[in-house]
Amino acid sequence: MTKERKYIPLSMPAAAKRSERLGFARLASYLATLDPTTVGSGLDHDECAKQANLGVLFEHPALAAAAHTLIDLVDQGWIITVDRLGPMLSPPEVSSEKDVERTRVRRQEHVRRNEQLRKPSVRRFLLGMERAHQHGDRAISVFNLMRDGRELADSLASAIDSSSVIKPYVQIVDGSVCELTGFRLHDIWRYFRHTWSNAYSTVPGRSMPILIRDAATPHHAVIGLAAISSPVVQIAERDAWIGWDTDMFLSDLEANPTEKAGRWLEHRIESQIDEIYTDDLVQAGVIEPGGRRSYTADTVARLRADAERYRQKHHRGSTIRAVRNIEKDAWVERAESHLFRSKRSAVLADLFEIAERVGGHFADEPDALQALKQALQDPKARAQVRKVIRRARGERVGTVVADLTVCGAVAPYNALAAGKLVGALAVSPKVLSAYRAKYTRPSEIASAMAGRAVEREARLSFIGTTSLYGSGSSQYNRLFWPSTVMGGSGTTKMGYFELGRSRSFGTSHFSEETVSALVRLSQVSGSSVRVNSIFGEGVSPRLRKVRLGLAALGWPANDLLQHGRERILYGVPLVDNLRDFSLGLDTEPKYLLDPDLENADEAVAGWWLERWALNRASQQSVQDSMRANSLVRPVHHGARVQMPVDVETEEEGFTQAAEAGQ
Repeated sequence: MTKERKYIPLSMPAAAKRSERLGFARLASYLATLDPTTVGSGLDHDECAKQANLGVLFEHPALAAAAHTLIDLVDQGWIITVDRLGPMLSPPEVSSEKDVERTRVRRQEHVRRNEQLRKPSVRRFLLGMERAHQHGDRAISVFNLMRDGRELADSLASAIDSSSVIKPYVQIVDGSVCELTGFRLHDIWRYFRHTWSNAYSTVPGRSMPILIRDAATPHHAVIGLAAISSPVVQIAERDAWIGWDTDMFLSDLEANPTEKAGRWLEHRIESQIDEIYTDDLVQAGVIEPGGRRSYTADTVARLRADAERYRQKHHRGSTIRAVRNIEKDAWVERAESHLFRSKRSAVLADLFEIAERVGGHFADEPDALQALKQALQDPKARAQVRKVIRRARGERVGTVVADLTVCGAVAPYNALAAGKLVGALAVSPKVLSAYRAKYTRPSEIASAMAGRAVEREARLSFIGTTSLYGSGSSQYNRLFWPSTVMGGSGTTKMGYFELGRSRSFGTSHFSEETVSALVRLSQVSGSSVRVNSIFGEGVSPRLRKVRLGLAALGWPANDLLQHGRERILYGVPLVDNLRDFSLGLDTEPKYLLDPDLENADEAVAGWWLERWALNRASQQSVQDSMRANSLVRPVHHGARVQMPVDVETEEEGFTQAAEAGQ
């Protein structure tokens, strides 16, 4: 049975002028006449506005937001129809044919990527990387970081020892410079990231870019890229797989209560209250002096009122500049900013309620197991235990869990399934050790809440990721290896387990032009909420900005944020005690690998060569694919950034760079 098509009626806000309504109707009618087969290559917003005779959009914020949003959605494959009552949108249909669906998704991703590649600043960066510069006694360009596919194919075919042909190793990207080329490591990573199908963007929170390079080449060519970043906070499939989903964990506590769980619950309540800075709250009379343990219902009510008062002050924007200028280690000043004053009061109100309902059972019963059982039998206390679990997961998800936000190989190595090599090395001991070293430091949010330096756990227990496409094969398919490859013991296997499917929700289908128009509309509409993109304000500033703008239009955000690009979810458990360490019941991780193993890169490379690369290297189609990547001028190489066809190539500069790469 064919899935019923959904229609979403769209109109201008009630306060819109008649001229704006007519202009929007003209735009919808024009977009409805476009050939669907030509849409998806990046509609020119200015040209569409000109065709609809919209005039100067900046003078009409509501019309600008509506127009840019509509153009983006049509460009992403949404079907627009116009009847006598106005325009209606239908989400793009997902094809059951794998190749057709991949083409659709790739075309959607290219819209934002090509928009980015057209920016003058990006073009200057790419040209600068491809143009030769003097390093030592040689002229060097980014082409020196690419491997000629013909040479690689020939070397593999003639080698007695294949391990000498490709020598992969992990290089953590920091602020340093590559000794072999003179390029900043981050610039190398950024250049090759621009070869991806989707746009390059920075990730808020924790982020650690990784290069996989080949020591068998003179300048250690780039094999692939990875990046470990802060995770998406809520993914139902991941949380259920880990076992720390609130209802799942609560049910397990009820079925199998333990003294360890009781001690954990008691400690969580006490430690969370102790990690809230309260000096200013006492001075303001919001809570009583020394009254952390003598709170009342009135105290909770005052805290909630205080939280709302300072939330409003923060969103009025009076202290945004001050917050951004505060020194990072000035924790008391950050704690007393409007943003964190609001957060502290709200959290403390919740914690006082939890302590009253749950903590009382532990105060009256010294046996932690019995106290836990009593709390779970008390309906009001049980409801507060749910909050403790949610808060514990919310605190730990950003510290012991990470997302692999970038992972893939570049040509010619990708023909050898080097994406699987990158995937394995991205969760290897060197990466885990570097991540721990980088983030064993005071947590910005926790320290600002406490008014003092507070460190959070930096030992990862789980790394998640998604496929680029929701159908067909993925580089993570069947990607498992013996834990002994990374220093583990026994017969345990490690790798990427399939967890489920993503929910196709986000803002990746909206251009920066559209987001800016939506933000401006929400501001001029008098929204009481402002998204200031300040760390600690909340997750996904871009998503919240788009939501506010769509709300100002009166359009259904939940429908329009469905981008229709379902992806497969994967996860790599790194410890045996996954749930208990992730939640903090266990203080020490029981690693499946040796996090201090020094020669893991070599061991993983050997496993990959035997398991994947050599089998593929013997196939004629793979050899042909490798040989198609040539560094002979003019350079035709899959690891070179391909500019949109409408961008004029600066041939002279690119030719100089290509010559330097010979």
